[in-house]
Amino acid sequence: MTKHHPHRHTPSGLPRARHYAIPFEGRPGKNNAITDVPGVSVGYTTLIEGDGPLHIGKGPVRTGVTAILPRPHAKLDIPVFAGLFSGNGNGEMTGSHIIAEIGAFNFPITITNTHSCGVTRDGTIRWMGEHLPQSLDATWGLPVAAETYDGFLNDINGHHVTAAHVAEAIDSAIEGPIEEGSIGGGTGMITFGFKAGSGTASRLVEWAGEVFTVGSFVQSNFGPRRNLTIRGRRVGADLVEPRMIERTERREKSSIIAVVATDAPFMPHQLERLARRVPLGIAWTGGLGYHSSGDIFLAFSTANPQAAIGKRGQLVEARYIPDADMDPFFDAVAASIEEAILNALVANRDMTGRDGNFVPALPHAWLEETFGIADPAVE
Repeated sequence: MTKHHPHRHTPSGLPRARHYAIPFEGRPGKNNAITDVPGVSVGYTTLIEGDGPLHIGKGPVRTGVTAILPRPHAKLDIPVFAGLFSGNGNGEMTGSHIIAEIGAFNFPITITNTHSCGVTRDGTIRWMGEHLPQSLDATWGLPVAAETYDGFLNDINGHHVTAAHVAEAIDSAIEGPIEEGSIGGGTGMITFGFKAGSGTASRLVEWAGEVFTVGSFVQSNFGPRRNLTIRGRRVGADLVEPRMIERTERREKSSIIAVVATDAPFMPHQLERLARRVPLGIAWTGGLGYHSSGDIFLAFSTANPQAAIGKRGQLVEARYIPDADMDPFFDAVAASIEEAILNALVANRDMTGRDGNFVPALPHAWLEETFGIADPAVE
């Protein structure tokens, strides 16, 4: 495989948004990905099978599973402090109530299609029971599993995702550069009338002589074409072609799931504040949280592991950045979310799914004509 610069291309060579001269803000991490946060990894299982008319239970299949591991495989039983925010609650994220209650979670995060969310939740518990069985005795088995709807392209009622696919995604999770676009849980997703799915980005934040990382990951599946905005330019209304081909009625069930990770030491209430800034990055791309959209956002910190564990009868201590100093981290969340969504759009190809329904990719030729190609000498 040809080695590509991770800011500009995915490992397989698909262009990312920075391949073009789009004027992003902020300083990205080494890989411009959520995996720039030390210890965080991402794995996928992608299911693409069949063509032609829909036969429920047989396909065509355009779906998958994404696994985001907040800690290395052997340490997934160690909790992370967390906070969440529902920008629009027409969707699902399991484990949300205990996060709201105690400000922490453990186990892998999974993201998939709407009708497989329970499968990935249960598959995660099964994986933990096989690999870290003591974790299920020591804590509640309440993993985070989230979803967006892929029924326009996928046989969503065919229930093709299994526990084995969940295990495959968790087992395959890696650090470093990761693929984006039509992969994992994002395989069948659409954004602004273009093919989208999985996207990621990161920002570095200097504070008090230390450098921290904020990394974001999105499963992007929202928004009408007319709203598409790239760095303040409302391009969607004029970008009429290429069009989607709808051989069956498209139901408006759009959503976006976002996960924000950081190694900066924050308390749960501060992580909720980070999650509340995710909609600002979405709005920069043209997302307005319409009625049918499930916009649910999670933020976690890998810092303070001993405090997150806690022990009965013992005081615990934790480092944290003062609330008054959080503004640069708010910037990092909004900027990385915006770029992650655009990466999900750019690192993509056309896709035809069930019944011949067709979703075009955001045209790369148009991106080059509109923004130009980035100078390879400039990082």
